[in-house]
Amino acid sequence: MFESTLDNYAHSNGLRDMNTFFKVIFAISTMLVSLISTSPVVPLLITFFMSALIIFQAKIPWKFYLKFLAIPFIFGFITFIFMSLFFGIGAHILDLGVFNLAVTEDGFNLGLLLFSRVMGGFTCMAFLALTIPMTELFSELERFRIPQIVTELAMLMYRYIFLFLDEGINMYHAQETRLGYSSYRKSFKSMGMLGSNLFIRTWIKGEQAHLAMESRCYDGSLRTLKAPESIRSIGIGKLALFVSFELILLICVYLTWNLRIV
Repeated sequence: MFESTLDNYAHSNGLRDMNTFFKVIFAISTMLVSLISTSPVVPLLITFFMSALIIFQAKIPWKFYLKFLAIPFIFGFITFIFMSLFFGIGAHILDLGVFNLAVTEDGFNLGLLLFSRVMGGFTCMAFLALTIPMTELFSELERFRIPQIVTELAMLMYRYIFLFLDEGINMYHAQETRLGYSSYRKSFKSMGMLGSNLFIRTWIKGEQAHLAMESRCYDGSLRTLKAPESIRSIGIGKLALFVSFELILLICVYLTWNLRIV
């Protein structure tokens, strides 16, 4: 399933032996720079750079990465369209001629900025998810003094997201083998049945998982695994590259502070 593929890449990527704390700091600081930028230029640069880092350095297959990137891209693009049409003021750059809808300069710039921030932030998160196993990532979050309850909830949410997906896929395949999607009418009926039963099935699976945890001496807290000490060294060269990269991004943010595409 998708969870297994994601975990496999997290454990066997080209950047697996790099210091985990360093990767977390790098991704979070780059994401913050993307968020403070008032121009789409820097977030888009971060998107391309992080994507190249994931594909060429971490050696994640590009087809898998594009599938991983597809959903946030679609949501970001839809947001860009709505912001362009329904928000902002200024001169019209495109009149659709339907219901007086038009794309304004301010709306276009605002929509493009939000889209670029979404993509820049998500590629930073994708870098974390595809290069760091989740158990090590959660253990590193404890070093930032994040409350234990937050990390435990995050771990459970991560687990149950894929439990939800697994149940949905299994139910879909079961319906498909019984010709549940052989026609449009049957497809709508099957999707309705899947949606109505999926919550109940995942609830039952969650209860079973909780009972399994209690049978293994679950005391209300989850333990996280620390990364091996052999991969803890960062190196002066990597630190210099990291500082230089962030400084370049900050300079670009300053130079493009008032830059507008249209």
